[in-house]
Amino acid sequence: MKLFIRHCIVICLGGLLFSACKKEAVIEPREIENPRIAATESVVLLNEDFESGSKTAYAAGSVSLGSGSWMLEDALIGNLAGDLKNGAKSVRVRNTGTVTTNFSISNATGAVTITVKHGTYGSDGNSSWQLWTSADNGQTWAQLGNTITTSNSLQTATFSLSATGSLRISIRKTSGGTNRINIDDVTVTAGSGGGTDPGGSNPGDDSNLLLGNPSNALADVSSENNYLMVKPYFALSYSRGRGTPNWVSWHIQSADLGSVSRTNDFRADTDLPAGWYQVQNSSYSGSGFDRGHNCPSADRTATVAANSATFLMTNMMPQAPNNNQQTWASLENYTRDLVRAGNEVYVICGSYGQGGTGSLGGVTTTIDNGRVTVPASIWKVVVVIPNGSNDLSRINGNTRVIAVNTPNRNDIDTDWTQYKTTVRNIESATGYNLLSSLRPSLQDSLETRIDP
Repeated sequence: MKLFIRHCIVICLGGLLFSACKKEAVIEPREIENPRIAATESVVLLNEDFESGSKTAYAAGSVSLGSGSWMLEDALIGNLAGDLKNGAKSVRVRNTGTVTTNFSISNATGAVTITVKHGTYGSDGNSSWQLWTSADNGQTWAQLGNTITTSNSLQTATFSLSATGSLRISIRKTSGGTNRINIDDVTVTAGSGGGTDPGGSNPGDDSNLLLGNPSNALADVSSENNYLMVKPYFALSYSRGRGTPNWVSWHIQSADLGSVSRTNDFRADTDLPAGWYQVQNSSYSGSGFDRGHNCPSADRTATVAANSATFLMTNMMPQAPNNNQQTWASLENYTRDLVRAGNEVYVICGSYGQGGTGSLGGVTTTIDNGRVTVPASIWKVVVVIPNGSNDLSRINGNTRVIAVNTPNRNDIDTDWTQYKTTVRNIESATGYNLLSSLRPSLQDSLETRIDP
């Protein structure tokens, strides 16, 4: 059965820049116009931290906040010790209360990521909530993504989709009765980091998840071994148990390939849910394995921020040095050459299994005191299309699809072409549904042949 995902929405806001820092986003409540956003930049369009407003009763009413006017029903702005919050305040919601924007962001088109921090108030029991959006100024609404369950620590839920039109946001508590929840730091970020042009002709073009969500990953802490993380420069499914991504998905076009030097700032990813072990810069030291990028550093050289993003440890896997530095590096260079030759590419990379052979010899199953699994195999799928717009519609039976599956061994052949395979073989090995955004008949055509 083929799985499908809603891809990322992008919202562009004319002439307005919202700070990512608390207490700095200031905008009057009004309709927001839509300009073009510069390629390769990720722009924070909305950042509501609920610090500037005051509402002390649960009765329905509007409150003026930094981003504009919001309607709070069965909800107030809390500042007590029991309120989970980033800063001094957050919204506290009870029963089936809602937190809704009274304003719309106009002409939303392309890829956008919405994040919401949430948790359970005080010692109350857990509750559930949903994110709903409206494209017609609040006349009709639709749920976006999955229902989220709170816990007693502040977590971040991430949502993404693809659409064209205006956007309103509504956070709706759906279960838990009188148990209360806290909502904080609602952000809307435009740009896939892959050179998205929100003024372009087709929503979703250049989205890092345009081809689908291979494992149906969820931005929910209960999905700890298939946890969706939508970053500005790539998207991934993270496995808490393995300490590595299951897969990473990204888009490359010529605007992504600049002259920025490699930042080499390997670091833990603090966006992981609270209480999860964060793989460190030093976690691979002395193991005989490289900190192998899924999304390569050299695929993101347009800006320092883009390159630095690839050094998060959630983008790494323990990779045999010769695999990483020779075979895999050659495949990565070849992929970028395709882009320089007038193409854009969509890439999905991942690993599976357990047990690889690094520079120390012998099969190693885990490193970092058992907290990071060494994969047995490392794979990649590259979909190549000429530069243009309406990307999904331009993928057809003649589109070139390169699928490669290599053993994670130090004695690997340096010629990556020796490891070409079919997408279908990778799906069989992983259980994933790759290229799920394409119609089933086209998937069958593309996924069952080996690139010549």
